Amino acid sequence: MEEALNHTVDPACLQEPPLAVEVIKELDAYGICLYAMLTFMSSLSLLLYLEQCVYVYRKLPYPKKTTIIWINGAAPVIATMSCFGMWIPRAVMFTDMTSNCYFAVVVYKVLVLMIEELGGSKAFLQRYSGEPFKISTGPCCCCCRPCLPLVPMSRRMLFLMKLGTLQYAILKTVLSVLSIILWTNGNFDLSDVQITGAAIWINPFIGVLTITSLWPVAIMFMHTCSRLRSLKMIPKYAMYQIVLILSQLQTSIINILALDGTIACAPPFSSTARASMLSQQLMILEMFLITLFTRFLYRRTYDPLPDDTPEEHDYQDVKHFQQAELVEHDV
Repeated sequence: MEEALNHTVDPACLQEPPLAVEVIKELDAYGICLYAMLTFMSSLSLLLYLEQCVYVYRKLPYPKKTTIIWINGAAPVIATMSCFGMWIPRAVMFTDMTSNCYFAVVVYKVLVLMIEELGGSKAFLQRYSGEPFKISTGPCCCCCRPCLPLVPMSRRMLFLMKLGTLQYAILKTVLSVLSIILWTNGNFDLSDVQITGAAIWINPFIGVLTITSLWPVAIMFMHTCSRLRSLKMIPKYAMYQIVLILSQLQTSIINILALDGTIACAPPFSSTARASMLSQQLMILEMFLITLFTRFLYRRTYDPLPDDTPEEHDYQDVKHFQQAELVEHDV
């Protein structure tokens, strides 16, 4: 008991994150090598992305090329922002918000990409208009299969799906700007879990917006993945899901461990600052590997889908109908 009372906490564990100069002064030989290697990875990711943008801009038609450029930028942008956050710990609030806002736009662009790969909104509606779509899928309603009916695809349904993902890109940006404004005034603190804190209200609302935006993308992928298999849409969707898990779930888990005290203080880093530093370093390595893999997925041109014209689709429907009539006549 006396040892617990006499135990003193290092003042650095209660201070703000250190300045960039303080981080550099505390680096030993191992730290210098680690920081140099991670900085090289993030720089290489950005250079590969810029070269990929030039390739896509020259080889692919509009508007598909702009969509692919947006999606390809998810991992390099997150890696670059994580590198800034690693060197400048006090800028983590800004770097994380920038990465999250960019990825919010990528969620919408993934939905747009699947539609454009099928020929655009007009061709998509000609192909799928009236076809029942199952909406009992994750992350919202995977457990509500008996309750939710099949919804026929229509122009209104497609508009609602686009709106469901677009709202996240808009509202996420607005709430991020609001969080930064409140943070500069001392009203936004991730460690403040009291009912009067701003973070306890803004973060759960952003979580609801995230789940709502992922739902239309999952519905679209579930009904188009078989047709887009030749365009490698399944690994592309998997990479998008991995970036989502690493940039959102992994960071949240590390922050929770820091608030719980599992991640110890290591002067000049407090527990939260050290957790943020570890998160940035992991993110750089993970996003670098994802950048290399997505480069091979998108660095190619595609032939048209074998059943891309609506006339062939209508011809097959008429053929099946005529065969059914012949069978009924024979009976």
